Amino acid sequence: MYAIVKTGGKQYKVAAGDILVTEKLQGEIGDKVELQAIAVVDGTKVVADPAEAGKTKVVATIVDQFKGDKVLVFKFKKRKNYKKLRGHRQLHTRLQSESLG
Repeated sequence: MYAIVKTGGKQYKVAAGDILVTEKLQGEIGDKVELQAIAVVDGTKVVADPAEAGKTKVVATIVDQFKGDKVLVFKFKKRKNYKKLRGHRQLHTRLQSESLG
């Protein structure tokens, strides 16, 4: 059994016991978080209606809060002597799903 959950504007496939990296969620390490399910697949049956699948509780525990890899943004215009270099490190949360149901 697995579920498709939505968090941070993205969708993730989650089964019980999976480790998931999402954009930063509020909370401390060890806190439990409830994620919104938009689809649930159970071997034989698929529930794709978000209202119906929303009744399924997806509970996860925050394992880690960390920064991702640095992404460099380089802007350049030829023959105009224009160069700009900026870096960005996105904040992430590592979750471990505990139960679906």
